[in-house]
Amino acid sequence: MKIISDIQELRDHLRGQNRASFVPTMGNLHEGHLSLMRLARQHGDPVVASIFVNRLQFGPNEDFDSYPRTMQADIDQLEKEGVYILFAPTERDLYPQPQEYRVDPPQQLGDILEGEFRPGFFKGVCTVVLKLFSCVQPKVAVFGKKDYQQLMIIRQMAKQFAIPIDIVPGETIRAEDGLALSSRNTYLSTAERAEAPQLQKLLNEVRKQVLDLKERNAEALSAIEKKAVAQLTSRGWQPDYIAIRQQSDLAPSSDANLQAGEPLVILTAAKLGKTRLIDNLEI
Repeated sequence: MKIISDIQELRDHLRGQNRASFVPTMGNLHEGHLSLMRLARQHGDPVVASIFVNRLQFGPNEDFDSYPRTMQADIDQLEKEGVYILFAPTERDLYPQPQEYRVDPPQQLGDILEGEFRPGFFKGVCTVVLKLFSCVQPKVAVFGKKDYQQLMIIRQMAKQFAIPIDIVPGETIRAEDGLALSSRNTYLSTAERAEAPQLQKLLNEVRKQVLDLKERNAEALSAIEKKAVAQLTSRGWQPDYIAIRQQSDLAPSSDANLQAGEPLVILTAAKLGKTRLIDNLEI
């Protein structure tokens, strides 16, 4: 595996490679990331991964400085997966000048849910992803469905900018007890780790309640959401949101759409102690 930090060197190595698959990460890799590498291999060759902790997507009170960085362990795992190139730029490599140009997603998608509780997050994500796309110029890019809203925003960005890259979704990988794998899970204490699977358990309960409704309407869904928030809060969590939305655009569904069978997704973000966990479940 070649480890490259310089953009021009990366382009030199990839010159003539028009079927590359790309998996961008922030490192501290786990089985969820590795599953994306395997999926990438199914869609193109060679496989290029990146590791870059992107300052632009962290708020002033978030965990940029303490975000887990495990470069050598990450390299070992990527080599075992047969990744061809690891692009691991420094901030100076990727942002040789202050990144004054930014990509701002539309408010109706970028300022809801995660965007409401992490202002500027998706602007930072879109900006770095567009720049990484420019550096790697892959045929395919793979993103996990655990970050459901992020996946949708990146897919729409690629479409609106006519970027010739296929955005491929990877399914959420979970621990045996149901907890979605995440680099931030390492922040959990032993007691919190034992409690954390309740988030996915609650999503399954919400899904069942929606499916059991005799008549789906906005009022009924709102009641289910409020009940779920109360359940999490009673267990010591601090929920930011539990929202039942349309899969197509993450907007609240109208009664007419609900009665027509509009596909839904449940999205949630909640703090357990100091650790913020996100998850989702399609209906």
